[in-house]
Formats: sequence, structure tokens, C-alpha cells
Amino acid sequence: MAEPVRLRRLTDQEGQKLQQTVRRGSTNSVRYRRAMMLPASAGGNRVPVTAQLGQADEDTVRDVIHRFNEIGLACLDPRWAGGRPRRLSPDEEGFVIQTATTRPTKLGQPFTRWSLRKLAAYPRKVHGRVIRIGREALRCLLRRRGITFQRTKTWKESPDPDRDAKLDRVEQVLERFPDRVFAFDEFGPWGSGPPQAPATCAGATPTPATPTYSPPSARNAPAPAAKRAFAGADAPSTPRPDQPRTAAPERRRGRFRRRTATEG
Repeated sequence: MAEPVRLRRLTDQEGQKLQQTVRRGSTNSVRYRRAMMLPASAGGNRVPVTAQLGQADEDTVRDVIHRFNEIGLACLDPRWAGGRPRRLSPDEEGFVIQTATTRPTKLGQPFTRWSLRKLAAYPRKVHGRVIRIGREALRCLLRRRGITFQRTKTWKESPDPDRDAKLDRVEQVLERFPDRVFAFDEFGPWGSGPPQAPATCAGATPTPATPTYSPPSARNAPAPAAKRAFAGADAPSTPRPDQPRTAAPERRRGRFRRRTATEG
């Protein structure tokens, strides 16, 4: 006869956490019911009694108890995975990504760039391991890893015999040194001295260039009479001799009084 499933002894922190979860309640019904099962099982109740208290199946109570004995309070939040299990392991995904980032000519393939159909068919032909992956799964995998397909820009190839070794060195630097800096000479040889003036014959006087612009026409300038009229309009007016001059108001005994020119 199999031994009854028993919960291990709760620590003080675990007991306080479960008590707070049960008293305060939780928006997650699964978490709340599991928090009720654990103290009930720790109190010495059997699985049928605990299942009736938590309104759950007996097999569920046994699974929760075994899970708590393994990982503790993390069993309150189950991690259910939906869908079928993954067919590709992390090592197989890494092999597919490494193949996608490698030139087909290095792997003995008679073409210069990969396509989804060719890349999905190549892992099935590798000796020692057979990886089956569909086109849609391959497209999703490449998108997660940030790999996009690039069309061939030109059909020309470099005549340098050390081309592959140099490209391997560049790829090694890109992988090992994230803070790398590449310097490219885009202008060719550049002289350090100042630019020289154009040479002239000895004793020759340079001829000044003839201006190609024309001065403004005289008819567009304002007439002198108009200038005087505008100047007279803008000038401040002066009082006439026979006009009395007014002064600023003067305050005397709480009143304002104006002083005229006739007053002493």
C-alpha cells in the first residue's frame, strides 16, 4: 500500500504568507484555492478532506503537495504551457541560425544565397543529425533572432585570393569586440600642405575680371523733392513766435494750475 501524501513542515514565513493570501483573498481563484489546500494539508488532514475544503480534485491536491515540496510557494502560480511541445531543441535552433548566417558556398552548396525553401531543406541532409523544420516555423525563428534575407546586390566577386580569410577576420572582430570601430579611407591620399595658388608667368600683371552685373537704374531712385517732402513730414513741428508756450502743470494747494508765458 502506498504511503499517504504528506506536506513538509511549513516555515514561519511560509505560514504567514499563506495566511495573508487566504485572509485578504486574491483575484486569481487558482492561487486562492491552492493557498487553502496547503495549510489544510499541513494541519494533518488527508487528501480527500483537503480536496473537499479546496473544492478541487484529489489528484490536483496531490500534485500541489508534491509541487510545494519541490519548489515551495512558487507552486501557487502554476505555469501552464499551451500547445504541443517544441520539436526543436535550443541546440538545433542554434545550428539552423548558424547555417543561415554562413555562406552557402562554404557548405558546399551550388548557390550564393539562401532562401526559405533551401534553408529548410539543408538541415535534413546533414550527416549525423536530421532537423525537420517547416518554412513558417523557420520564418518565425529567423524573425525572433533578427535575421532578414538580403538580395544579392551584384554578381561580381573579388579577385583577392585572401578574401575569405579577411571576411572571417571581420566576422571574428564583430563577434568578439562589441565596441569596435572601423576606419575607411573614402577620399584616397590627402595632402597635408595648404593648396597652392595657380602659377602665372613672370612679370605678367593679372587682368581684373569684367563685372557681369549691371548697376540699378536711376529711374528707380526716389526724386529729391520727394525726399524733402518726406523729411519735412517726419520732422518735429516747432511752435510759432506768437503762439503762447504751455508749461508742465504745477500743483499748488491740492490743485493743478497751468503756467502760461505771460505769468512771471
